[in-house]
Order: sequence, then structure tokens, then C-alpha cells
Amino acid sequence: MRSAMRNFSPQALQFLVALLAFSVAHGAENFYKLLGISKNASPKEIKKAYRQKSLQYHPDKNKEEGAAEKFAEINYAYEVLTDEEKKNVYDRHGEEGLKQHEQRQGQGGGHGGFDDIFSHFGFGGGFGGQRRQREQSTPNVDVPLRVTLKQLYLGDEIEVSYVRQTLCTNWQECMKNNQECQGPGVKVRMQQIAPGFVQQVQQRDERCVAHGKMWRSNCRDCPNGKTQKEKIDLTIDLNKGMYPGEAVTFEGVADEKPGMTAGDLNFFIVEEKHDHFHRDGDHLYVTMEIPLVDALTGFSHEFTHLDGHKFTVPVNDVTECDHVMRVAGKGMPRRNGRGFGDLYITFDVDFPDTLSEEQKRGIRKIFGKKDPTDEL
Repeated sequence: MRSAMRNFSPQALQFLVALLAFSVAHGAENFYKLLGISKNASPKEIKKAYRQKSLQYHPDKNKEEGAAEKFAEINYAYEVLTDEEKKNVYDRHGEEGLKQHEQRQGQGGGHGGFDDIFSHFGFGGGFGGQRRQREQSTPNVDVPLRVTLKQLYLGDEIEVSYVRQTLCTNWQECMKNNQECQGPGVKVRMQQIAPGFVQQVQQRDERCVAHGKMWRSNCRDCPNGKTQKEKIDLTIDLNKGMYPGEAVTFEGVADEKPGMTAGDLNFFIVEEKHDHFHRDGDHLYVTMEIPLVDALTGFSHEFTHLDGHKFTVPVNDVTECDHVMRVAGKGMPRRNGRGFGDLYITFDVDFPDTLSEEQKRGIRKIFGKKDPTDEL
């Protein structure tokens, strides 16, 4: 145990302590209240609430005291409410009944999923230094999601349709036992290379769909093959202040294959260029051209923000060319939900191409300079 603990980073150890403390007395707060949902919430609503809460309390982003414990509670609540059997036990018998159920199942209080929770942090080793063997999954699918700066400012719900390959309804009827199959697409057979000598040979065989299972060709139960096309409708929750490159993930929505879990469908945010504003992190930047007279005498300008609200910026002093002015709180919504970034305005002074003699004399008079023609 001691040697295994040395393999963890300080962050992992901190989270492990919080997780162990939580496992002793978890469930202090009602699971539905913890996620901010009703008891009749749909799986989609549960997942949406979990995604928001886990981002809010993820120890990588939230350094406040107690965030790690809250994150562990949120993960356990999500684990229970998305498991139909555990959810039914919890709804009928509460936290104590759930503990007894998990102990009967040999799960030791619900945290047979240490590795699952550690996977949120990307730690390579699980509790005790042993990583649980994960089931092979189909490739993840990455899709660019083009959105406007206004959508990232306001937040949005985007309805999309996605076509994927799903398993034939009766696919299990089309499998037969074959001990040479060692997993999806992998076959191992014994080959004699000399009298008394046998060599194990591994080769690709797409008929192998799982350990000890092979697909039966021309199976009546799946006349069109192992998979079929399915169109699914998804709602992408675009939260306020999300960053370009950030992903909205739908777990287990990629293509399905026999003997494999479905990979994830990831929508990566691509921010479209805005006509006026430029974004950098939580801040917005804009360039404003002003005439020379305004640069010298002062002015006020009304801006229209991304959500349509208007605000006025007054400038009373002389403005130099390329001067940058900061307007607090007029940037993007912060990703953590705490206020806004700032707006930075760069002023570009538009100098006139020519001046009349009368204008020149007037300017010299203002600055107390003699007219050169007076000396002639």
C-alpha cells in the first residue's frame, strides 16, 4: 500500500483522502438535491446536471476547500442515479438500503468505481496501483461545432442529428462459441512448427466479436450484417463562456460493434470570426477609429454588446493613437460562472489628409504658436 501511494501525485493523494473520507459517510446530502434535479428527472436531465456540477467542482478548476469532497459526492450520485438497479433501491430504501445492497453485491459501499472516478483526472494507476482492465471500445468520433461569439456569450441549446452504426437487434443470436477468438478481431491458434513443438499464432479475424465468440455468417437474425444505421437527435448544451476547442461529449454514442462498448461522440467548439469583437480568454477586444477633433477634445461613444444591450464609454482626456482603454466587466462570461471578463478598446486616431490655411492658423492660435507668414 505504501509503495502504491508513492505512485500518486500530490493532487491524486489529496483527492484520494477526500474520496476515502466520503466513502465512510457518503450520501449526507440527498442525491437529487445534490445534482439540483427532481426525482422524476429524465436520464438526459441527470446527465446535463452532472456535467454542470462536475465542471463546477472539478479539483483541476476549483481550488476551494471542500471542492474535492463535493466532486466525489457528485460522481457517486451520478453513478447511482444512472444505474437503474441502484436507483430503484435508493428510491425505495434510501441511503442505508443502498449500502446494504452494494455490500450484498460485493461492492464494499459503492466505490468499486475508484478507477472510474480517478479517470476524471487522467491518473494512470488506480487505487492500490492496479488499473482496472477496461473493455475495448470503438473509436471516439470528433466533430467540429461552428458557433458564433454571441452564442458563446449567451449560451445556447443546439439540436443536431447524428447517424451512427448500431448493433442488429438480435445480434447475440448470431454468435457461436470459438475458443480461438481472444477478443474483437483477434484470433489465436496453435501451429505445430516441428515434432513436439507448437507455436501460438495471433492473426486478424473480423469474425471474432468477443472472447470465445465468433460471428455466424449469413445469420437469419441479422440479414443486413452486424450493424445497421440509426439516426439520433441530440441536444448540445452550450454553456456561457465556453472556450474554442472545448468539447461537449456524449458518452457511448459513437458506432457500436459486437463485443465492444461504444466510443464517445465529441463536439469540439470552433468559434466563428466576429465583425467587431475579438476574444482572448475571458476578455474582449475591439478597435475604434476616432477623428482627430475627438482625440483632442474628448467624446463619448455608445457600444452595442453581443446580447444587444447598450452602454456608453466617456473619454474626457486627450486620446493618443493606439491608446488602450479597459472597461471592466464588459467581456465574456467567466466559465466558472463568476462574473465577466473585461473589454479592451484600442483607439485609432484618424488624422485629416489636408488642412486649409485657415484651419492651420486656428490650430496655431489654440496652441499659442506664431503663424510663419507673419514673419515675412
